[in-house]
Amino acid sequence: MSSYLKYSHLDSTSFHLDGEYKREEDKEKQEEEKIIKERPIFIKKGYSRDHRPDLKQCVLDLITSQDGDIPLFVRVGDGNESDKAVFGKVLVEFKKQIKFDSIMVCDSALYGQENLQLIQHLKWITRVPMTIKKAKELVQNIEVEEVKDEDKEKRSDLNLESYTWKEEIVTYGGIKQTWLIVLSEKRQKSDLEKLEKQLSQEEKKSQKFLKEIQSEEFEHPQAARYKLKAINKKLRLLEIKEVELIETYSKKKEKIYKMISLIIKKDEEISRKTKEAGKFILATNLVEENKLEASEILITYKNQQSTERGFRFLKDPLFFTDSFFVEKPERIETMLFLMSLCLLIYNLGQRELRNCLKRVKKGINNQVGKVTLRPTLRWIFQCFQGIHYVILNGVKQIVNLTEERRFILSLLPASCQRYYL
Repeated sequence: MSSYLKYSHLDSTSFHLDGEYKREEDKEKQEEEKIIKERPIFIKKGYSRDHRPDLKQCVLDLITSQDGDIPLFVRVGDGNESDKAVFGKVLVEFKKQIKFDSIMVCDSALYGQENLQLIQHLKWITRVPMTIKKAKELVQNIEVEEVKDEDKEKRSDLNLESYTWKEEIVTYGGIKQTWLIVLSEKRQKSDLEKLEKQLSQEEKKSQKFLKEIQSEEFEHPQAARYKLKAINKKLRLLEIKEVELIETYSKKKEKIYKMISLIIKKDEEISRKTKEAGKFILATNLVEENKLEASEILITYKNQQSTERGFRFLKDPLFFTDSFFVEKPERIETMLFLMSLCLLIYNLGQRELRNCLKRVKKGINNQVGKVTLRPTLRWIFQCFQGIHYVILNGVKQIVNLTEERRFILSLLPASCQRYYL
């Protein structure tokens, strides 16, 4: 199997639409009549990756290859569908259509007992949600392993010098798995800074609440304690605690109650968040004879950005692929398929160019003048914008075809070269 097909990455994004799209779903009727047929997508409001929750949308599921970000599978879904509900089914459908053995990589939306049972015949790597009790316990109680001196150089070569980890064998959802508890130094620093900021903000907020509750007059002790309970629901790291409830009289000689209270830190919650800082868990069902190196699991999951790069292409206004001017859902599906086909052609060309540069061991200047072996195809397009076909005194000539541009052309197929040479 080609190395670039060893891993396949799945993720999803949303595309917002400005139209009304009033067509309603009629699932109950179809179930009653037992109608089983293909239907168009439903344009609905849902979780928006475009930060436009006010607009209706559709969802695009994309699977790409590890090397070159080549699109391997595309599916358009309803605007309100959940990744957790469809990712397992998407992988099963993908497996039916491919003839090569590929390890599927996905984010934590895949990790649930129902999905794990659905894809138990597949090989996968995913992230474990921290909502799972076992994951919480491991992050709190397990210390990641110290890096040995002989491993430091190896990790540096893999760009993993800021990561440490520990492996655990876990059974979840009836599936035996390897869990990799990872600590990222950079993320730990960022998480601790956020925790400090959150604590500082809550201290200011709690001082305001403290002043408010101590100045208020209550008719009954229960009213004071109810108000205190409502305030504490708004605090996560701090708590306002009742010290004393004083019975006294108002200016109108009416019996009232005033609360004396103080602010205390929730030490257990702060300690829990401090221990969790910078940690996450990756899981794979590749165990025993199929076991992967921990470093390979981590590097592979970090390459999950493969699909994100595809989404950036599809939504980039420079490519004019982020706007829809069609009314019917069927045409929106067709448009997204054509856009994905453009992504396929673009990434194939980019991958071939980069492989050629790697073979000849010679780079080209990027946008800031630095030599690179991994230029984007968009930059290559821009490099060729200054070339002109000129007829002067009846003589035809190509203007601005520099040596660097000729070098780039030499790496491209003959069908591209004939336009310039």
